[in-house]
Amino acid sequence: MSISNFSELKSSVADFLNRDDLTTVIPTFIKLAEADMNRKLRHWRMEKRATANLDTQYTAFPNDFIEGIRLMITGATEYRLELISLSELMDKRAADNTAGTPKFYALVDGSFEVYPTPDQTYTLEMLYYERIDALSDSNTANWVLTYNPDAYLYGALTHSAPYLGEDARSQVWAQLYQNAISGTNMEDQQAKSSGSGHRMRVRSFG
Repeated sequence: MSISNFSELKSSVADFLNRDDLTTVIPTFIKLAEADMNRKLRHWRMEKRATANLDTQYTAFPNDFIEGIRLMITGATEYRLELISLSELMDKRAADNTAGTPKFYALVDGSFEVYPTPDQTYTLEMLYYERIDALSDSNTANWVLTYNPDAYLYGALTHSAPYLGEDARSQVWAQLYQNAISGTNMEDQQAKSSGSGHRMRVRSFG
């Protein structure tokens, strides 16, 4: 049974459930699985680099941001900003709020707050984990479905249980889903520890 696109995934979920009356709710099971994968998957295929001008105290997260990996100032001199807690950053700003070259950052209200506040325009480069591109009738495939279709299938089946009620197979599906998530994350670790290179997309913050 091929699972290479959104339509085939929906058909496979229906087949596994042995139901032909769930056309309108199966996409919801898939979206719930995607939400869970965004929380649990961390793979190099989710890594993205983005650049932006840094000239204010706050810079909004990119729209597809899940979790930061590193923030750097680039240009003539390159260095990595240090992530600190918001309370530590507030203490630093209370002690000395003079503008200068940013050295630290904290996460606050969907933004990066840097300290010191920039005294000029710097180039900020961020490496972060992006959200998985959601499947739909117009976006029929993504990297998870292409390389790890079992994560989508068993994730959707697992999330069907609250809607359909007790199903003796739900524990099996949950275990197979967890195996798929763990295997995908392990693949990431193996790729990085073996020195395999990969290319990341670069874009401006949006």
